[in-house]
Amino acid sequence: MMHSISPVPPYSREQPIFTARAHVFQIDPSTKKNWVPASKQAVTVSYFYDSTRNSYRIISVDGAKVIINSTITPNMTFTKTSQKFGQWADSRANTVFGLGFSSEQQLSKFAEKFQEVKEAARLARERSQEKIETSSNHSQESGRETPCSTRASSVNGTDDEKVSHGPSDTQLKTENDRLKFALAQSSSNVKRWEIELQSLRESNARLTCALQESAASIEHWKKQFSVCKEENDQLRSKIEELEEQCDEINKERERNVQLSKRLQELEAELQDKELELEDLRKQGEIIPQLMTECETVSQKLQAAEKRNKDLEDKVRALKTEVEESKHRQNHLKTELQTFLDVLDGKIDELHDFRQGLSKLGVDN
Repeated sequence: MMHSISPVPPYSREQPIFTARAHVFQIDPSTKKNWVPASKQAVTVSYFYDSTRNSYRIISVDGAKVIINSTITPNMTFTKTSQKFGQWADSRANTVFGLGFSSEQQLSKFAEKFQEVKEAARLARERSQEKIETSSNHSQESGRETPCSTRASSVNGTDDEKVSHGPSDTQLKTENDRLKFALAQSSSNVKRWEIELQSLRESNARLTCALQESAASIEHWKKQFSVCKEENDQLRSKIEELEEQCDEINKERERNVQLSKRLQELEAELQDKELELEDLRKQGEIIPQLMTECETVSQKLQAAEKRNKDLEDKVRALKTEVEESKHRQNHLKTELQTFLDVLDGKIDELHDFRQGLSKLGVDN
């Protein structure tokens, strides 16, 4: 919204009415073409309203350095040169300021506020000009009428003439009253301007003190920041060491878990071995008996081996006899076959003989 110009107490300070953050640039005074960065990073850019002077300014401070101090006038124009960059020319500072914003929306808000402040500055100038014209008109009228009254008083020197010019005396009184009123008003204006000047000096002094305090505080905070940065670096190194130690601890934990599992396995194996050892002890108690039995078994084995050897000899003899019997059987088979062949021949002869006998009986 546009701020209306209203009378305020003369000792009121400048108040920020709009604040934004942007990168500040100034036109290169040598080339008038290139932009020179006025700030290393985005800084605060604010509109300030001075109620004592009824004026508006754009102020930006980077650390202890004032990089923008531009009074807004009605003939100024804020131009958007890109989606995020805008500029305006300040004839009093003999330079051109440029602002780079992080978004198009911020640039639009700043441009709208510039137009509102420009319109408010125009209205303030018109009202101040009206006041000046009014006061000048009063002074001109009083200046024109004063010589007439002087001449009238110097010419009319006799009492008769003064009586005859009574109406002019009334007019002179009226003009004198007007002059007194104008003089009182001018005196009040002078006092008011002196008060405004004093207020401006005090505000400038306060601004200087504030800038000095801000510079001192900035130095203090820079030192604090460096200390905090060192502490942060130390803490980071400690954190890294602790993380490494934690990693080692986790590895040790994993190794301990593995060792615990291995220990449990070994304990189980040890129990099994103990059971086996107990079994072996029990078996060891019966070893003498087993050895005795083993000797008995050995003796029996030797006797069995001897019998086995005898049996093997008998088997060999039996095999020999079997082979001989097989040979005899083969020979008998051959003889039997021969006998059968002879028998078949005899049978055939007998058959032929029977047939012959049969034939002989038939013939008889």
